[in-house]
Amino acid sequence: MTSQFPEIVESLSPEALLDRVLADSSGRVSITCSFQAEDMAVLHMLRSRVPEVPVLFLDTGYHFAETYAYRDRMAAAWKLNLRNLTPAMTVPEQEGAFGILHRTDPGRCCQFRKVEPLMAALEGFDLWFTGLRREQSPTRKNLKKIERHLLPSGRSIDKINVLADWSWSQVSEYVTRHGIEVLPLYHLGYPSIGCEPCTGLPLDQSDPRSGRWAGKKLECGIHTFSKLEE
Repeated sequence: MTSQFPEIVESLSPEALLDRVLADSSGRVSITCSFQAEDMAVLHMLRSRVPEVPVLFLDTGYHFAETYAYRDRMAAAWKLNLRNLTPAMTVPEQEGAFGILHRTDPGRCCQFRKVEPLMAALEGFDLWFTGLRREQSPTRKNLKKIERHLLPSGRSIDKINVLADWSWSQVSEYVTRHGIEVLPLYHLGYPSIGCEPCTGLPLDQSDPRSGRWAGKKLECGIHTFSKLEE
């Protein structure tokens, strides 16, 4: 897909990009959703076009209670085709075998509880929609709106970063304009929200992800495990 119109897509609005991608592909569609505001904005746009789109949520077992409650509330209100992706091991099984990995080896914890379940799930899809934005992190500054990725299995998938060029103010304006309830943790000062043990208030107010993993790393790995196809 990326070779069909690599330059044009960068100038398209999110809605126009969605329409273009969906018109040009008959592939199986999915969206990863952490239930943060960006993902909810993309999901709002996408579900109006693909009402039964599979919504992939990485159910690590370590999320905030507020995240689980909000997920369940929105899944019911929007009648989502929610797919909770769970790790091979429960939290007690993992902690019994390896100790508290989110303290001693957070990269390995993310690998077990996020990366491996998502890798397996994406094998069933051709289009992967995300709410990633370039503004979020230095690791995301070179995002393209459409990227073709190679999964570890060698299979290719098109990753569509619908909001790549949006600012936080644009995201906020969109959810406000459409009356989309947001995760209550935003109101407590958390600008980037993941698993509870690895999410804190930002260490640097100019960097919304600086509160993740106590500033020791920037990505959990789900957006870096695959190889960008040239």
